[in-house]
Amino acid sequence: MLLKNKQIAIVGGGPGGLTLAKLLQLKGVDVKVYERDLNKNARVQGSPLDLHDESGLAALRKAGLLDDFKNNFMVGADQSTITNHKAEIFFSDHGQKQEGNFGDEHFRPEIDRGVLRKILLESLDPETIIWNCHFLSITKQDEGWLLHFKNKESVYADIVIGADGANSKIRPFLTDIKPFYSGITMLEGNVYEAEKKVPNISEILRGGKIMAFGNKHDILMGQKANGEIGFYASFKTDENWATTCGIDFSDKYEVLKWFKKEYPEWSSVWYELFENSSTPFIPRPIYCMPLDQTWKTVENITIIGDAAHLMPPFAGEGVNMAMLDALELSEDLTSSQFNSIESAIAEYEMHMFKRASQMAQESLENGERMHSENALETMLDFFAGHKGE
Repeated sequence: MLLKNKQIAIVGGGPGGLTLAKLLQLKGVDVKVYERDLNKNARVQGSPLDLHDESGLAALRKAGLLDDFKNNFMVGADQSTITNHKAEIFFSDHGQKQEGNFGDEHFRPEIDRGVLRKILLESLDPETIIWNCHFLSITKQDEGWLLHFKNKESVYADIVIGADGANSKIRPFLTDIKPFYSGITMLEGNVYEAEKKVPNISEILRGGKIMAFGNKHDILMGQKANGEIGFYASFKTDENWATTCGIDFSDKYEVLKWFKKEYPEWSSVWYELFENSSTPFIPRPIYCMPLDQTWKTVENITIIGDAAHLMPPFAGEGVNMAMLDALELSEDLTSSQFNSIESAIAEYEMHMFKRASQMAQESLENGERMHSENALETMLDFFAGHKGE
């Protein structure tokens, strides 16, 4: 076996990194995950994730965690409502969808990000996660790498896998290719105790998702666990909007004033989101890796997830691609068909480049559709074509 007596270091403890660690441990591999967070409760996790049968769910199935997922996913959170800027409903599949079945390629069950992380963390061997590790860099040592941290002793690993997200510090050791700005920025807010605080929105949401379109601007939101709603004002602007707009993102009334100005024809129904959101709001300029990116394989280092193929969120593929990366890389590294670690990594990267490029293209195209003049009609046509799937 290629990984016999090898120490594997995974930098980053998001869904991709944790899934990879679990799949490698099932094959008897010695693996550690180095995570910057102080501990498992260090920060609030982001929006819910919809997992797809051929990627995210396939990885959980292989990891033996599908039953845990079934016991924890958010029933009905995949149901959607489409409105115009006046909050008038033009489409809803609430009550129309048959109960989704696992194994159906069109069933995309949602799970709270924090809950998925908990499932993965609790499935790992004790001491797998090394918390409070602020990764800085790696240097070559013998046949492997020495990993350097801001606040920990350096450690040696035979193979290093970067699962450290959009601002990966592992990626520059493979390529100098940088992501490009997609032209879209999203302003993120979060409402706790949503049924009480935003009753009008909650009545439209009904525990699922809302996509609201009007005048090239969007509001996108979804139900989170514990009665929370996560929402995004999504719009086209220049790359540096967040630093040049002059808005104090910790002042909800200043943000509401901006919303009224930039979304002038939008109904006052939406105001309650901004009036009741926790602060600060978080501006998120949306980036994408070049669709034609490649690099020369390095024999004992590679990357997965956003570190490898950052893409916009408009196809719901980011986490699914990360978990599929974990599945395919673990299979290649533990396969008997390769005579070297380098050839196993090269096989993984070849497939990863191709499928990630296709998904990134779809995400970019969806982003354009969703922020176009006729976004409402376009998305209604799209959902009508997928009705019943």
